[in-house]
Amino acid sequence: VFSLFSSLSEGPTEAPTAAASPFRKVDVVLACSYVEEDGRGLLHAFDSWSSRHPATLVLRGISVRDDGNLGDVTEYKGPQGSPDFSSPIVFEAPAQAVSIPHAESLLHADCDGEEVDCEISPYSSKWAGKGASCTSWFMVTLQLSSGISITLMLRGPHCSSQEEEKEHDATLHPKLRIPMSKEGTLLATVEFQSSSRNTSLCTHLRSSVTLDCRFALAPGSSLSSLEWRRQHQGSGRSLFRYQVGSTGPAAQAKFHVDVAKLLGSGDASLNLQGVSVGDEGSYICLVSTPLHQTQHIIQLHVAEPPRVRVIPAVVSLEGDATTTLTCNIAGYYPLDVSVSWTLKTPEAHTEIRLTNTSFSSHRQSQDGTYSITSYLSISSDTARAPATYSCHVSHVALAEPISASARLKEQEQTGAGGLVGGFIATVIFIVVLFIVLRRR
Repeated sequence: VFSLFSSLSEGPTEAPTAAASPFRKVDVVLACSYVEEDGRGLLHAFDSWSSRHPATLVLRGISVRDDGNLGDVTEYKGPQGSPDFSSPIVFEAPAQAVSIPHAESLLHADCDGEEVDCEISPYSSKWAGKGASCTSWFMVTLQLSSGISITLMLRGPHCSSQEEEKEHDATLHPKLRIPMSKEGTLLATVEFQSSSRNTSLCTHLRSSVTLDCRFALAPGSSLSSLEWRRQHQGSGRSLFRYQVGSTGPAAQAKFHVDVAKLLGSGDASLNLQGVSVGDEGSYICLVSTPLHQTQHIIQLHVAEPPRVRVIPAVVSLEGDATTTLTCNIAGYYPLDVSVSWTLKTPEAHTEIRLTNTSFSSHRQSQDGTYSITSYLSISSDTARAPATYSCHVSHVALAEPISASARLKEQEQTGAGGLVGGFIATVIFIVVLFIVLRRR
């Protein structure tokens, strides 16, 4: 877990005016980890902590909305003295050419209790950084615990040849061996950024969902292509691809990217219509320029709540009868579901959990959803009316369990007592009728 802190940087304080701007320039300072390359140019991303080195990213002059709670103005001060091999690597990057997405979230992460993972790594491709005289490039990946992901492509100092170093008396960073400033920092510029609001989304069947992906380029840079891919259970396929200069995008059914927004505002979001169980998986947004490529991975999960019904809804027991209550749970996804039965009587203050239940096997419908049936047997030996038997169902798609119930009603009085009463009433009626007729 990496910490985040921020500082404000601006000139002399001026008296506020009625037309004061709601935005303010700030410095955002992030504690990061620099991931080194091995001798083959491969990143030690997951090898061990020994491949990581402390680093600091200073994003200068970030424009954020001033809500009056930014506090006192302080200016970021870098480490004093010349850095050595073990000192944190400090990257300074002004946000002049490219705006930083989700700047408020980065600035207020500490106060909001949000964690920010920041990782910086050298970036190389078959186009960038060729020859004895080249440009150093670095990729910054920021991951917020709220789900926001940001990638920044930094153009670093010019990596000079030995002759140029002697000619310009350049001071090289002790670890990266590229020119650094007099303060011992590496001056860089943000040339390309991409972001996504979510790394994970959950949606219902037959709904529509938008997978967020956006980017911005520095003046002079251009978009080459956009591709959306889906990966699931070891297989992958391309869903949407647009090559700048081509006649049009190649897209699978149900998937759509607004090309006008893509080229106009850098909105590369993918819209999916009529979500099905088969649409679950990892969606990868690949944004490419002539020099760089960034990607964002969004996990799409499908969750459909169950429908619950108990049959019969009303039941009565006569003599030594036994009956079975059936709880039908249908239309849910994913598979895991929890089912329980309880009994509630007028005398009891709480529901009594029942264990004499049984279950059918899971069944899967054509739309990919599941169903299961639970059975509860009750007999007149143990059941006492009135009572309520409830089937409770818990599922990941439910905020809280749902229930369906059956009511056990009292037995109607139609036995020997009722017959005797009817016979007596009939005899009395006949006697009265006989007396009346004799008096006439």
